[in-house]
Amino acid sequence: MEDITKLFESFSSLRVGVIGDLMLDTYMWGNVERISPEAPVPVVSLHHRELRIGGAGNVALNIESLGAKVSILSVLGKDDDGNKLLQLLQQHKIDTSYLLNTADRITTNKIRVISRNQQMMRLDSEITNDLSGELERLLFKKLELYINNEKPDIIIFEDYNKGVLTENFLHNAIAVCRKKKILTAADPKRRNFFAYRNIDIYKPNLKEVKEGLNLIFDEVDTTLLNNIHAELYGILKHGISLITLSEKGIFYKDNNKSSIIPSHMRNISDVSGAGDTVIAVASLVYAATRNAHLMAEIANIAGGLVCEEVGTVAINREKLQQECLFLLS
Repeated sequence: MEDITKLFESFSSLRVGVIGDLMLDTYMWGNVERISPEAPVPVVSLHHRELRIGGAGNVALNIESLGAKVSILSVLGKDDDGNKLLQLLQQHKIDTSYLLNTADRITTNKIRVISRNQQMMRLDSEITNDLSGELERLLFKKLELYINNEKPDIIIFEDYNKGVLTENFLHNAIAVCRKKKILTAADPKRRNFFAYRNIDIYKPNLKEVKEGLNLIFDEVDTTLLNNIHAELYGILKHGISLITLSEKGIFYKDNNKSSIIPSHMRNISDVSGAGDTVIAVASLVYAATRNAHLMAEIANIAGGLVCEEVGTVAINREKLQQECLFLLS
């Protein structure tokens, strides 16, 4: 077993790039006392608003919370939401040197109205078309510049189907990472599910696997998941499958080793952002150790911990380290 304390200390020496769909998460908190006389909907009396970093930015925030140096590569709109998001990223010591700004797109903003710790409504402001050829070319130039300047240990592709990660961009980006011997990890979504050929760590959730491979099943076991890995590998030729199974835990397959790691008992408040935490923690642990089993164990613990919080939050390093010492010793 790895020394957990030394492992967490080693994170500070790692450099990580996160590429993908960046978004602003707006939380509007209030109380519901009555139903509107105008329509059968609750009236929410707002008492405060909170802005948080979402999407690929939340992956970067989790990386930063664990002590590694992280840079974000994405496209922001030239708008007020983009300015707010940029300020938030910089406040959290996330390197924004490789961001693109364009007037051709708006910054994604997901506005959640919450009362009594329950989400009442969500309003999405976004453009989901693929980047134009010119923006795609400029983003790839930023990636090349980032790799040459920072020499990262691992690059994470975080896809939310908002158009930043195009199929052509992914093909070229993964190829340059392989050429430079940089580890790669992907958190895919439906649109480009099979665009991650030759990725090192492939982390879909079970729902995405079912949709991507057109499968129907209820119960999961190691045999079924090994077969799913084999089917994915036939298309992607990837290294490790890391499949989150919601309340059932996490599955990994690495060369000849595979296992379902059960989840730990938690008081679940909100699953928002849990996948971001899992890919961030998994990427750091694997970059530091090359140990797929330990990667899955710690990522599984981290995903459960953030589900105890309301809204999108980054993992707390000290809390995660203590949980790992308690559960893995």
